[in-house]
Amino acid sequence: MIESITMICMGWLLIFIVLVGATYRLHTLIKDFKTVGNYEKADSLQTAQNWFYAAIVVASLCALSILYLFIKGTIYEGHFFEWLNLVLRLIHITFGIAWIGASFYFVFLENALNRTVGVREELAGNLWAVHGGGFYYLEKYKVAPKEIPKHLHWFKYEAYFTWLSGFCLLIIVYYFNASSYLIDPEVLLLKPLEAIVLSITSLLVGWLIYDQICKRLSNNKVLFTLAITALVFLYAWFYAQVFGGRAAYIHFGIFLGTLMAGNVFFVIIPGQKRMVAAAKKGMEPNPADGKAAFLRSYTNNYFTLPVLFVMISNHFPSTFGNAYQWIVLLGITLGTAGIKHYLNIREKGHISVWVMPTAVVVLLSMAFITAPTKSDDEQCKKMVSFTEVQTVINNRCVQCHSSNPTDVVWKIAPNGVKYDNAEQIYNLRDKIYQRVVVSKNMPFNNNQTKITQEERDLIDCWINQGAPK
Repeated sequence: MIESITMICMGWLLIFIVLVGATYRLHTLIKDFKTVGNYEKADSLQTAQNWFYAAIVVASLCALSILYLFIKGTIYEGHFFEWLNLVLRLIHITFGIAWIGASFYFVFLENALNRTVGVREELAGNLWAVHGGGFYYLEKYKVAPKEIPKHLHWFKYEAYFTWLSGFCLLIIVYYFNASSYLIDPEVLLLKPLEAIVLSITSLLVGWLIYDQICKRLSNNKVLFTLAITALVFLYAWFYAQVFGGRAAYIHFGIFLGTLMAGNVFFVIIPGQKRMVAAAKKGMEPNPADGKAAFLRSYTNNYFTLPVLFVMISNHFPSTFGNAYQWIVLLGITLGTAGIKHYLNIREKGHISVWVMPTAVVVLLSMAFITAPTKSDDEQCKKMVSFTEVQTVINNRCVQCHSSNPTDVVWKIAPNGVKYDNAEQIYNLRDKIYQRVVVSKNMPFNNNQTKITQEERDLIDCWINQGAPK
């Protein structure tokens, strides 16, 4: 087994070195041709270099697939998925930061442009800025400059790789473990394939509906905003009716991310390409392309904070584990979008006395809704000892949360949380209370260890009695 794994890794490493070497050589040639002004040759070599990058990705995926076939069902399978999850999350976060950062910056730039003082006829505005010890002067054209520069940077790969890495995470975490992560029989009894098809279909249908809203209602700001809000409401409610809480939240984030990436891939970049092509031919670019791209880009900007919340929501079971989880999700979505709206109008130099307070009130109300309720004194007449609580933890939790888990999926304690001794249990009592009593999303895998309501009540009473040792 070890020999086979080593051979696969060595083979992939050899292919990887060859492909990286080829891309480096192409990079050098591209740089040389640009130096002498041969941009046509540089562009053709750039295309070849992109194909080599694609070959590296394909070779890596093939190597991972072959490796998985060898280790499936062995002690290495859990370790394989943990590191695959880690790498993809790092890629997802990195590109997500780049994408959202670009969205924040360019919307700020649009909002903060000087549009009146000393602005040339062909410009929509300009902006002086200082950052990192340097001074910058930026100009925005109303449509396009008379001559397109040779070096034109495109903001697109941040969006593409954020969505691709996010969808890969959805496959690895939720599709590969659909019975444990995606399906909750208490919400809706589905087969794994049915849940996966429903997941993919919902994203496709959501994009089609959203795209039609943008095309048909974009000229009416009020109707457009109401329609988008209604679609967001519908999807938050829908996912709560078919998936478990954690999966419902992640799917809502993927849904918003799909709309954002679809805007870039299907509208913003194609429109910009048509504008550049027209300008290069000496023709007037179609202003409708710029207008459509601007609308989609601005819409994306309002989705950013709700998507960021979803990315971290899995760490906060009081949200996705709440009985009214979809209302909580909508409240946080509206509240964070409201904060983004306040920042946008503030960048324009406008003042609003109600947007920020309203957003804060909405967010605080979600904290109030998710607050735990004190247990009934009648229910907790008998003092609960720590020994009773420890017995429950040992019977229901240590299968995963220990130094040597016996669970078939978790080979390492999730998030490093272990209940091997009394001190560890006592120190993590707040987390146990949130997961076991408040959100009831533990034990995992649809209550795999069959903890009873009486046992949950026992922990509830122990916490409310001051958690005596």
